[in-house]
Amino acid sequence: MMVEPEILPRRVLREALERALRRSPIVVLLGPRQCGKSTLARQVAGETPAGYFDLEDPRSLTRLEHPLQALEGLRGLVVIDEIQRRPDIFPILRVLADRRPLPARFLLLGSASPELVRGSSESLAGRVAFIPMGGFDLHEVGAASWHKLWWRGGFPRAFLGEDDIQCQEWQEDFIQTFLERDLRQLGILVAPVALRRFWTMVAHYHGQIWNASEIGRSLQVSHSTVKHYLDILSGAFVVRQLPPWFENVGKRQVKSPKVYVRDSGLLHALLRIPSFSDLEAHPKLGASWEGFALEQILRVAGERDAYFWSTQSGPELDLLLTVEGRRVGLEIKYADAPGVTRSMRTAIQDLRLDRLLVVYPGSQSGRLDDRIELVTLAEALTRLAPRRLPARRRKARR
Repeated sequence: MMVEPEILPRRVLREALERALRRSPIVVLLGPRQCGKSTLARQVAGETPAGYFDLEDPRSLTRLEHPLQALEGLRGLVVIDEIQRRPDIFPILRVLADRRPLPARFLLLGSASPELVRGSSESLAGRVAFIPMGGFDLHEVGAASWHKLWWRGGFPRAFLGEDDIQCQEWQEDFIQTFLERDLRQLGILVAPVALRRFWTMVAHYHGQIWNASEIGRSLQVSHSTVKHYLDILSGAFVVRQLPPWFENVGKRQVKSPKVYVRDSGLLHALLRIPSFSDLEAHPKLGASWEGFALEQILRVAGERDAYFWSTQSGPELDLLLTVEGRRVGLEIKYADAPGVTRSMRTAIQDLRLDRLLVVYPGSQSGRLDDRIELVTLAEALTRLAPRRLPARRRKARR
C-alpha cells in the first residue's frame, strides 16, 4: 500500500512560504507536477482557506468564468492551483493586490516556469514573490536516507513507494502522463513519442555539455527544434540547463550549457536501470551521483548564481557558486578517496576561488590542501546553506 506523502514534514519549505506570504500579497510556488505543491498549500491554508481553486477541476473553472467577481469578495488566503492554465487572471490579481487595506493574499501554484514567470512579471511586478519547490530533499528525508533518495529520486510517491517495483511503476506512469496529458494541457502539441525519445537522449547526455547539432542529427530535426524541445522540458522543471561561466583567463572556454535530468529517480527510469546494483555497474554512475548532489546543493545555495566552468584545453569545475560574496568551487566525485587534481588547482588560480569543496559519497570530511577540502554531501549542504539571523537580532538591526 502506498504511504501518503504528507507524512514527511517539509518544515523549511513551509516556513519560507509563510514568510513570503507575510511580506507579499501574491506568492507563486513553482515546481514540477506531483512534487507536493498542493499538499503544502493545503497545509499552509489550513482546513478552511478563503478559497481554493484547482484549474484542472471543471468546477473551479466554472467558478472562475468571471474571475474578478469570484475573487474580489474573498478574505484571507486564496489558493489557485495550476495557474499557468489561466494567464488572463494575472491582470485581475494585480488589481486585487493593490487594494488597501488588503483583504486577501493569493498563493499561486504553477508547474510551467516560462509561461508563468512571463505572465506574472508583466502584470505583477513588485507584488509577487517566487518560491521554488522540488521533491523531497536530503534535509527532509534525513542524511541517513541519502542512498534511497539518490536511487528513487525525490518525488513523494516514488520515494515513499512500498518497494522498488512500486516506485518504478509510478515513475513510468508519471513519464507517460507528463508527455501525453500534462504538456498538452499547456498547449504544447509536440508528439509524445518524439519528446520521449528526446528526453531519453537528454538522460544519456546527463552531466555532459550540450551538443544540439548531434542530438538534431540523431532525431533528424533542426537545431531550432532541438532547442524548443529542451526549453519545454526545462520549463516544466524536469530538465536543468546549467549555464557556463566565462572568465578572462586567456583560455578558450566552453559556451554551451550542461544538461541534467533534475530528478535522479526519473533519470534511472529513462535509462532503464532496473536496480541500484545495476546502476553501480552502469557507465552513468558518476554522472548520476553528480546530478543528484548538484540538485541537493542548489536547493540550499540557490540557483541564481550557479555555473559550471570548462575550457577547451581540459581544466574544468563542476559547480561555481558565490556564497556570502566569496567564490566557492565544487567538484562532485563518485570515488572512495578522491584526490587533488591539476584541474582543481587551475580552477582555484584562474577563477580566484576562496575554497574548493570535493563532494563524495563517503562518511568522513577532511582537508586535502590549503584551499581544497573533501566533504560529505551532508557537510557540503551545511557549509553552503545561507545563514539566517535569529529573530531578535533581525529586529534589533532594523
